[in-house]
Amino acid sequence: MRGRNLLIVGLAIVLGLIAVYLANSYFSGVEQRQAREAEEGQMARIVVASQDFQFGTPLATTNLRLANWPANSVPQGAFQSVEEATRGGRVALRPIVIGEPILASKVSGEGGRAVLSAILPEELRAVSIPVNQVSGVGGFVRAGDVVDVLLTRQIPGDGADAQDQMTSVVLENVLVLAIDQVADENQTNPQIGQTATVQTDILGAQKLTLARQVGSLSLALRNVENQAVGGTRTVTPADLGGAGFYIASKSSAPAETQAAPATGRSSSGAAPRRPSGPTMSIVRGVEATTYEVKRNGGM
Repeated sequence: MRGRNLLIVGLAIVLGLIAVYLANSYFSGVEQRQAREAEEGQMARIVVASQDFQFGTPLATTNLRLANWPANSVPQGAFQSVEEATRGGRVALRPIVIGEPILASKVSGEGGRAVLSAILPEELRAVSIPVNQVSGVGGFVRAGDVVDVLLTRQIPGDGADAQDQMTSVVLENVLVLAIDQVADENQTNPQIGQTATVQTDILGAQKLTLARQVGSLSLALRNVENQAVGGTRTVTPADLGGAGFYIASKSSAPAETQAAPATGRSSSGAAPRRPSGPTMSIVRGVEATTYEVKRNGGM
């Protein structure tokens, strides 16, 4: 019985080794065939994704593979080997789909981390502004969207009160890099954030920094294909309609019903009736009052 068990175990080991050998031979043959086809058809071998990548996904041998690519149309920044792509612990800085080439512009450098600064072009800046459920378009503004930034503040001037407000466009057509700490463009579900990080130049960064101090900021979501800018103007309460309507303070009502002064003028402000007969004026202090004298001598 013991010898039989040993025989079965030995047979299983031999079959396993044969399976491993056949598998290695098959995959080696596939790689050699692809390399030969690439050489014959003037194809290049570049690294592509074998699974979907999200922001911050590490590059590894398990999610990358080599694929044939037309030699005359190899994307700039493509990697020629999996070892080169995974060297130094690179991570994805942009979403990458299965079969898409791995480009240097979409991953960090060697020893890199999933930091937002790696996404920014050299001449641009990332600036964060506070948002809420209303100013953030109900949570529908996500990373990768394009927005306009609006500023609402009090109209300057000594005669302006708290209700004298105006709204102007601070920046147009700016890219949203992240909402809170979420920079994944594939996260499209509405989520209420408290901070929006946008991409702008240094002047725009200065405008947003100052705007945070002088008023409240809001985002206006726009079509990503709409690149038009300009043509905006400042909006005041007069642009909301209802011009010409005014409700007086209730404290001024009694003054309008007060008796007319003793000058003979009526409370409505109309001129007094002109006497038809002789009159007499009586001066009391500095005020003169005119009375009509009746013909029978009465007053």
